[in-house]
Amino acid sequence: MESPHKGMNTNMCLCVFLCQDTAEMGTGNRSMRFWPCVGDPKLVQINVAIACGYLLYDLVTVTCYWSTLGDGFFVCHHLAALYAYGYVLTRGVLPYFANFRLISELSTPFVNQRWFFEALSFPRSHTLVVANGVAMAVVFFLVRIAVMPAYYSRVVATFGTPAFHRLGLGAQTAWILSCICLDVLNTIWMYKITRGCYRVLTGYKTKSDQANSHND
Repeated sequence: MESPHKGMNTNMCLCVFLCQDTAEMGTGNRSMRFWPCVGDPKLVQINVAIACGYLLYDLVTVTCYWSTLGDGFFVCHHLAALYAYGYVLTRGVLPYFANFRLISELSTPFVNQRWFFEALSFPRSHTLVVANGVAMAVVFFLVRIAVMPAYYSRVVATFGTPAFHRLGLGAQTAWILSCICLDVLNTIWMYKITRGCYRVLTGYKTKSDQANSHND
């Protein structure tokens, strides 16, 4: 059920990100884009609450089946996300940045699909596995790596503003530390995905060439 949830969740986040400012023009509400630290958090909190439920479920599952599913990076990712999302849920702060982070989950269905292929013993050279791997690499890069400059430019732009100071040390620390932790992990995973994708593609090309030579 996680993949459909991630697809629905990220679509909702994209709608909030693209449409909220237009919908709230003239209403007097604080739009997230122009008030990224203290904008209207209601829709974002719903998405974050759903996401946190799945994060907690993942942690429980990994703990129960550590010998099979255990991954320290995975646990660090979930704990860092929950640490920051806790402030979004309890205090309604940082809605723009929380929504921005949730959009990165658009890559998760491809990661889950790779696991299903492995569980079903699909060979890595299978066309579906290769196609999913390429799509995963492209989407992961677009939603987690390529957006970093835009994201951190907004983060830096808030430094020293009254809204930033009103967050308090606790929320500021959770926000910045979780961002650094998550993006270090994303960079490591991007490297691993790229390396794996390259190996699969080169192996796939070699096998295709050998098959063509045999047919000739």
